[in-house]
Amino acid sequence: MPADNLRESQTARQLWDEAAADFDAEADHGLHDERVREAWYVLLQSLTPVPPACVLDIGCGTGSLTLLLSKMGHTVIGSDFSAQMLAQAQRKLSSTGYSINWIQMDAAFPTLVAGQFDVVLCRHLLWALPQPEKVVKRWRNLLKSDGRLVLIEGYWHTDAGLHASDILAMLPDGMQATTYPLSDQPDLWGAPVSDERYAIVASGSI
Repeated sequence: MPADNLRESQTARQLWDEAAADFDAEADHGLHDERVREAWYVLLQSLTPVPPACVLDIGCGTGSLTLLLSKMGHTVIGSDFSAQMLAQAQRKLSSTGYSINWIQMDAAFPTLVAGQFDVVLCRHLLWALPQPEKVVKRWRNLLKSDGRLVLIEGYWHTDAGLHASDILAMLPDGMQATTYPLSDQPDLWGAPVSDERYAIVASGSI
């Protein structure tokens, strides 16, 4: 990894470590509300293959979606750059009875074997990574030939994020994508939202 990227990644790791303790306070992070949790369960069912599939939840944070994917019957690996996020995830899932592998890893530079996943899923992280178009290609390399990227992103009222059109433009040649608008589904967020939120499912050989 280049020195500049290494410095940036060390700063990012510290920020996410510091955010871990309160991360689940957001309705769509902790999924404490049954209505919100069920909405995410239904959404993930619609975006992922019929179980069992091999899924990488990259940038999994405290593991809320990792757990839902496991409950669906998928084999899931949860990865995050932050040791504190993974510690929260492990505590959250320790009493659930689900077996999940956890890997501390920089999502921008994955270290996993290529071609092993049916799904690489990422929620609300791609926008924060350097050179996201290169990151998307690295994630595509982790997929089986018929695998799919599931990218849940947004462009928020803070002027941070990625528009859906930005992600569609950075997909590797040969990938076909479908965009699912999510701004009109308040149950996912715990309240109505007015900014741009969406999921993109992309598949195809490169």
